[in-house]
Order: sequence, then structure tokens, then C-alpha cells
Amino acid sequence: MKEYRLNRLFNARSGRCFDVAVDHGFFNQPGFLTGIESMPVVLETLVAAGPDAIQLTVGQARQLQKIRGREKPSLVLRTDVANIYGKELPSTSYSLMIEEAILQAVRLDAACVCVNLFQIPGAPEVNAQCVENILKLKPESDFYGMPMMIEPLVFQSNDIAGGYMVDGDLVKISHLVRQAVELGADIIKADPTDDVSVYHKVVETAGGIPVLVRGGGKVSDREILKRTSGLIEQGASGIVYGRNVIQHDSPAGIVAALMAMVHDGADVESALALVESK
Repeated sequence: MKEYRLNRLFNARSGRCFDVAVDHGFFNQPGFLTGIESMPVVLETLVAAGPDAIQLTVGQARQLQKIRGREKPSLVLRTDVANIYGKELPSTSYSLMIEEAILQAVRLDAACVCVNLFQIPGAPEVNAQCVENILKLKPESDFYGMPMMIEPLVFQSNDIAGGYMVDGDLVKISHLVRQAVELGADIIKADPTDDVSVYHKVVETAGGIPVLVRGGGKVSDREILKRTSGLIEQGASGIVYGRNVIQHDSPAGIVAALMAMVHDGADVESALALVESK
């Protein structure tokens, strides 16, 4: 049954997926809200732009699903909330999962659920909570035919990076991706490596499970498009970008450019032209 929902998530032409993440308000970080202050406006823009999927929380999924028509993007439902994104780790860190996550996803007509797998220096208890969340989610995911996307995130130490900063080390990313596969992921949403040319090793580690790559912090159009091109060449099955879309001056333009790149193999210059044309 999972295949039926996966067919809604992955583009029929390319077999890849472009998911726009707009679940940032879940984490109570003011800086995450830039560009998404009005969710109805944001979702109206994104639906018109037409990515394959939009990642939302239980509280905001209604904004997408109330829109009429069968051509709108599929829903990816965020199932867990954490308090580890600030400049300093709190005295008590957590990663908590919503109740009856898979049933809520079914009721909301989601095509997939997303759950975190954190590796944070100095916070092993959060990794333990993530593993526990996934272990609870897995049998329900299988029973109801709901694909489970695991998001392995390797953080740098807050002492070094001063907040939510990804560690792009190939070995660390590969090891956490492997754990996600072992825990039963149907899809992996992983960090990019610092050196994009070695990303095929992350894809290999996933052992046939589709790997979608996170966008991370906001960068220039040329940088995000060049990175995306390289990741697709390295075998990534798609991308999950948030701030590089929702904080863009032209969300419709950058979506068009990334869709052309992910699904049609557009090069960087052609994609840049699409951004500027919108």
C-alpha cells in the first residue's frame, strides 16, 4: 500500500521529488518565521508554483488540504517537535512526537510522514528520543501503508557553530543515514555533504532507499542551483528545501527553476533564467 502514496509523491516523468518544507513554525524559533508569517498566502503561492509536495505540521495541513483541485502538491506531515534549534541548547532538550501520528496523517490525506533522527554533541538523550519515536512510528507506518521519511541530522557542536548548524562530514552523515535505513525508513531526507562530489557514497549507504537532500540555510540562487545540479548527478532522488524557497524574493521563480533541474535536467544557467522570468 505504501507504493500507492509514494506514487503521489514522486514525479511520474523523472521518478524524483521536490518537497518544499514549510514546517518551521513548529519549533518556536522567531528566525524560522521569516517569509512564512501568513501561511494562507505562502501556500497559495506554493500551490500555484506546483512542487511535488509540501511539508507541513498538523496545525497547518488544513491550509493545503482545503484547497480544491486534484493537481495540488501532496502533503508530507511533520510528526515531531524539538527545542534544539536555538543558539544555545536548553537545559532540558527534547524531541517529542504527536499522538497517533499515522492516523492523523491518514485523516489529513498525507502521502508521507516525516520524523527526525538527531545526532547532537552533548545531547545523547535527544538521539534516544528520536530512535524511540521512530520505533513507535514504524509498525503503524507499515500497518496503514503510510511511507515514513526519516530525517537524519548531524549537528555541529553549539560551542563551535553557535546554533543550528549542520555538520557536512561524509562519514558522520553516512553513519546516521545507515541508522535511518536500519530503523526502517522508506525515504531518507539527509544533509548535503560539504563536498557534493562524494554524495554518491551517501546514496550508496541508503541501499536503494530514495535520498532527498535538505537545503539548509539561505544561500544565493547560483549556489543552491549549482549544489542541486551536483546532487542530482550524484544520484539523489530529489530535494527538500525550505528557506531557500520561502525566503526567496520570487518563490514561484525558484520553484520553477528547481523543478526544471530536478525533473528535466536543466543546467544552472537555464535554471537561473527561469528564476528571473517569474
